[in-house]
Amino acid sequence: MTGMTSFAEVALLLVMAAGLGLLGTLLRQPLIVSFIAVGLIAGPSALDVVHSDEQIDLLSELGIAVLLFLVGIKLDVKLIRSLGAVSVTTGLGQVAFTAVFGWLIGLALGLDAVESLYVAVALTFSSTIIIVKLLSDKREIDALHGQVALGFLIVQDLVVVLAMIVLSAIGIGAPAGEGHGGGAVLTVLASGVALVGAVALFVRYAADALTERLARAPELLVIFALSLAAMFAAIGDAVGLGKEVGGLLAGVSLASTPYRESIAARLAPLRDFLLLFFFIALGATLDLSLLGAQVEAALIFSLFVLIGNPLIVMAIMGAMGYRKRTGFLAGLTVAQISEFSLIFVAMGVALGHVTEDALGLVTLVGLVTIAASTYMITWSHRLYALCEPVLGVFERRGTPREPHEAEAHGGRSFPVILFGLGRFGTAIGLRLKKRGLRVLGVDFNPLAVRRWRGLGLEARFGDATDPEFVAELPLRGAAWVVLTVPRHPTGLSHEDTRTTLIQLTRAAGFGGRLAVASHGAGETEALFGAGADTVLEPFQDAADRAVEILGGAAAAERTEIPEIATEGHPAP
Repeated sequence: MTGMTSFAEVALLLVMAAGLGLLGTLLRQPLIVSFIAVGLIAGPSALDVVHSDEQIDLLSELGIAVLLFLVGIKLDVKLIRSLGAVSVTTGLGQVAFTAVFGWLIGLALGLDAVESLYVAVALTFSSTIIIVKLLSDKREIDALHGQVALGFLIVQDLVVVLAMIVLSAIGIGAPAGEGHGGGAVLTVLASGVALVGAVALFVRYAADALTERLARAPELLVIFALSLAAMFAAIGDAVGLGKEVGGLLAGVSLASTPYRESIAARLAPLRDFLLLFFFIALGATLDLSLLGAQVEAALIFSLFVLIGNPLIVMAIMGAMGYRKRTGFLAGLTVAQISEFSLIFVAMGVALGHVTEDALGLVTLVGLVTIAASTYMITWSHRLYALCEPVLGVFERRGTPREPHEAEAHGGRSFPVILFGLGRFGTAIGLRLKKRGLRVLGVDFNPLAVRRWRGLGLEARFGDATDPEFVAELPLRGAAWVVLTVPRHPTGLSHEDTRTTLIQLTRAAGFGGRLAVASHGAGETEALFGAGADTVLEPFQDAADRAVEILGGAAAAERTEIPEIATEGHPAP
C-alpha cells in the first residue's frame, strides 16, 4: 500500500479512527486510547500503511495550537495571579523529585549513569496536550484543580524547554555544533518577555476594537482567531518557547474580548478533528519492536510515574494549604510521560549517548502510563472516593489556600441552596432574590462564583461530588436544594453528577425538597427515580410559558376583533 496518495492515507486513518472509536465507546473506553491504537495499528509496528508523516504532523501541530488557544481564551488573569505560587512550586518540585529519584531507580536497575539520566529526565515530562484534552472533555479545566494543573504543566513545559537548551549548550540532547551556550537561554527568556509584552499591548489597545469589527462577519472572526493561534504557535516554536506556550498566549490575547465564547464554540469541533491526528501520530511513534526484555524495568518506572508523581504533587499542594481532594485531582494529571519523552531519548540515541534499549524502555513506559493515567483521570472522582481514607496526611488543618470552602457564612441558613451557577442557575437565583429569598449558590468554577457574588448573591466554591464539601454546607436549614449542574458523567458508568449530588445531600442530612434540571428527553423519569421531588425542564418549561403568553395574547385579540367589527360594520 506504499503507492497510496496522502489524501487516501488520511481517508484511511479517518475510517480507522471512526471504527475503533465506535468500538471503544461500546467498550466504554476513552477515545484517546482508541486513537492512539489507530496510530499503533497503522504505524511501522503493525500494518505500516501510512507514510505521509509531514502532512499528519502538520495537522497534529495545528491541533495543538488550537487546543492551547482555546485554553488560553478562557483563562482568568486574576486566577492566574492567585495560582502563580502553587504552579511554580509544584511544577519545579515535581520535576526535581522525578529526575532525582528516577535517576536513582535507573542506577538500581543496572543502567549506567548517562542512561539513567536520560530516562529520569524523560520521566519528568507530562503531556500537556493529553491532560488538557481529558480535563476539557470532563469540563474540569475551569475547576480549581484543573487550573492548578494547567499552571504547573505550563511551568513544567517551560522548564523542559530551558533544560533542553542548556543540555544542547553542553552537547547533550542536540546534534553537535548546535549548542549556543548561555546566550540561548537568555534569548528564550527575552523572547518570552517580548511575546508577553506584545500580548499585553494587543489586549490594551487593539483586541476589543478589532474583534468587534471582525464579528460583523462571523466566519472572518473564526479565521482571524485560527490565524492568531497558528501565528503565535509558530513564533513560540521559532524562539524556543514551544507551540504550546505560543498557542496559549494567543488565546490569552482574546480572553478579555466579549466574543471569546463565540470563538471558542466555533473552534471546538475543529480542535477535536485536528487532535485526532496528534494522537494518531503519537501512536505511530511508539515502536513496539524495541521493547524486548525491558518489561520488568518499564513496569517499575511506570509505577513510579503513576504513583510517585501524584504523591509529590499532593505533598506540595497540601503543604501550601490546599485540600487533599484538590491535590489528589491535580496530582493525577502528571501520572504519565509525554510524547516529548520519546523524542528526547531518540535524540540521545542519535547522538550515541544511549542505546536503543533505553528508547524501548521509555516507549513501554509511555504506553503503560498514558493508557493508565487516561483511565485514572477519567475515573478521578471514584478513585478519590476509594483513596480518601488514607489521604488525610496530605491536608493541613484549615486549608488556608481554600478559605472560601471553610466559611460558615456566620451560621446563617439559606432557604434555597443552588448548585450550578450557569445561565439557568443565575436566572433562578436572581428571581428568587427579587422575591426576598436568600439563596446560596455553589459552583466549582471560580469565575462563576466571582460573577455570582458580583450580582449581590452569596456563593461557595466547591466540587459538588466531594462528600466532605457537601456535608459542610448548611443543608439542614434549607427548604430546597436546586440542581442546575450539566449532565456530566462522573465515571464510565451511567451515574452522573446530579444523581451523585442527590445521594450526597440526603446522606448529609438534607430533609427538604430537591429540584433537578433535566437536559434531555428521557431523563425526567430517571431523575424522579433517583430521588428528585421536582424535575425542571428548561426548554419545555420555557415553551409552556411562551404558549401561555402567546395564548393569552391571541385570546385577547379574539375578544377585541368582534368589538372592532361591530363598531365598523354594524349588524343588520
